[in-house]
Amino acid sequence: MNQVKNRLQALGLLDRSFAAATDEELATAVEALDDDHRDALTEVVKGEPTADAIREATARGRLDGTLEGVALVLTDKALADCVEQLGEHAENPTSDQLREVLPGIVERHGVAITRMMLSSTVVGEAPASAIIRDLLKHDELVQLPPAEPKPIAPMYVPDVDPEERAEVKAKRKEMHERKQAAARASREQAAKARHRA
Repeated sequence: MNQVKNRLQALGLLDRSFAAATDEELATAVEALDDDHRDALTEVVKGEPTADAIREATARGRLDGTLEGVALVLTDKALADCVEQLGEHAENPTSDQLREVLPGIVERHGVAITRMMLSSTVVGEAPASAIIRDLLKHDELVQLPPAEPKPIAPMYVPDVDPEERAEVKAKRKEMHERKQAAARASREQAAKARHRA
């Protein structure tokens, strides 16, 4: 359960990094892509990679990998730059080592892409995930804005005919009783088998 919670929290950071990016920053990031990366992004968002299309794709694709795919394409150059700047420390950098290279990364790629790149590494469970998570929460340069509370939408309850509802309940009850009977028969059969042995 802890792994699932950590993964959802990491995806939440990545989601927040997209939410914090302006449409202009997303458009600039797309314009900076080479043809191969642009084609990959077009495939992931299933159409022209406009800011709206990117937001829609990432919103609906939080758990199916689309969110990560979009981030991977948009941040590939920033990640390569960061790895190059960190050199031999790239695999498991310290907080100080990251703080030393991040201003240059932000200058070359922008704060939005840098945040996405950092968030992606947390989702990817990089060894430095805890340090990176701390930077995204507390470092003045790359700190994500606080998560905005999302309004709770009222639950949609379709209008169902009371007779239809009663019929569905009766079918469920019948299935439940059949399952119980089958389980009882299975237990009895297992008990008989044990007595014979």
